[in-house]
Amino acid sequence: PSVPPPAFHTCQGLAPCLPEEGQVNTSGPRLLLATLHPASGSSAAMDRIFSALLLSLLLLLQSYGVYGAPPQPRGTLCRTKPTDLVFIIDSSRSVRPHEFEKVKVFMSRVIEGLDVGPNSTRVGVINYASAVKNEFSLKTYQTKAGLLQAVQRIEPLSTGTMTGLAIQFAISRAFSDSEGARVRSPNFNKVAIVVTDGRPQDGVQDVSARARAAGIEIFAIGVGRVDMHTLRQIASEPLDEHVDYVESYSVIEKLTHKFQEAFCVVSDLCATGDHDCEQVCISAPGAYKCACKEGFTLNSDGKTCSACSSGSGSALDLVFLIDGSKSVRPENFELVKKFINQIVDSLEVSDKQAQVGLVQYSSSVRQEFPLGQFKNKKDIKAAVKKMSYMEKGTMTGQALKYLIDSSFSIINGARPGVPKVGIVFTDGRSQDYITDAAKKAKDLGFRMFAVGVGNAVEDELREIASEPVAEHYFYTADFRTISKIGKKLQMKICIEEDPCECKSIVKFQTKVEDLINSLQRKYILQKLSLLRTQWV
Repeated sequence: PSVPPPAFHTCQGLAPCLPEEGQVNTSGPRLLLATLHPASGSSAAMDRIFSALLLSLLLLLQSYGVYGAPPQPRGTLCRTKPTDLVFIIDSSRSVRPHEFEKVKVFMSRVIEGLDVGPNSTRVGVINYASAVKNEFSLKTYQTKAGLLQAVQRIEPLSTGTMTGLAIQFAISRAFSDSEGARVRSPNFNKVAIVVTDGRPQDGVQDVSARARAAGIEIFAIGVGRVDMHTLRQIASEPLDEHVDYVESYSVIEKLTHKFQEAFCVVSDLCATGDHDCEQVCISAPGAYKCACKEGFTLNSDGKTCSACSSGSGSALDLVFLIDGSKSVRPENFELVKKFINQIVDSLEVSDKQAQVGLVQYSSSVRQEFPLGQFKNKKDIKAAVKKMSYMEKGTMTGQALKYLIDSSFSIINGARPGVPKVGIVFTDGRSQDYITDAAKKAKDLGFRMFAVGVGNAVEDELREIASEPVAEHYFYTADFRTISKIGKKLQMKICIEEDPCECKSIVKFQTKVEDLINSLQRKYILQKLSLLRTQWV
């Protein structure tokens, strides 16, 4: 019988998570190949992800107060599925010693999130260059502490790059009975993570095909200068789900969550945020039901709550600060524009409600349009679509200063006494100093959200984000994981004492949640069914 593979998503630590869309394995054992290569991805998938991310962002930005749908506390409810996991690590001469240390950190962080034991997850490591060295097998260490200590002792081989030979070793030795693999039980996934930084000196197409034919699912992660064709020969279909890329070893650790959480088995849908409840989620084994706070009643849909029959909605001045540097690339810039317009679709835009401004920055700062210039959603969306890509440097500090001095000024449409929210989106390190401007924005009372993708620097995102920082900054190394980020947002800005003033925010929240859930709902029952089948 087939076994569903681990799902990749954005749950933190050991928080419980549902498998992602399309992650159903029909082949049994799995080989995760982490090699160094630009990731391929479908435009449609990235479009969906970006839209979900920023829709979710504004959803929770605007759902403050009694009408909010606060996520339930995310406890350590996740337990990892028993897995036979083998790392296959390239330590050829092109991998410098300090870079190899980064790979060891990556491995250690993944291991830290696993339930390690003889009846749980077992881990082995293969080190390769011109030859293959079995550092330790699946049966060698039965504790997490032993594994982590063994990883720290690994030394680079510093010769050639025989990736095909390493994959063959995994097939014939690493996943064998003699090395501790549980090949006779379909309840144990067989997973390997292979890391390489260059073009292999031997063939990979045939051996990878044999691995897949043997029921091994192969995931490829590329770092630095790699050959895309080679990665595609290695990886399983669909390629956009099985190939990932990081620019250098210095950022490979950012992929930790993706692999660490791949082994997480959902045990509480309320804790994961994978529910439709507007206010309160009550967990039951494999299911949930919705409830409302005191003073509210559950509507006939069994999900939403009502407290008042009318309301004019809350005012909001929202400015997007968008990175238009050359590293974003034109196709992704178009996705950012779609993401902005998806959010605009869910706002109540008027002189008395939400106003939207847009600023793009690269080596310089350009105001696309100020707050209040456009009085309806149609005009805002048209202006966003017309925005041209600047395609230069990354002067985030200069952009933040512009936000403070100009975007939220009365002369540019800002309204006194109205909450100010800034959303900074970037995909790389700032080329100027951001500390003073980031601090000043928060000191002035602006609610600042920092969203980073790819090579964005997490320290900079944290510096930009308002307190509590963990609820105001979001990072993903992979566009395919962005749809889950919104579930982590806690910030809400509806501040009226009268709950009726938040009525339009309730409508906003419901509309956005429906859009997000439409991407996920049809998969939840399927995944739960697969999980039940597996554990029976």
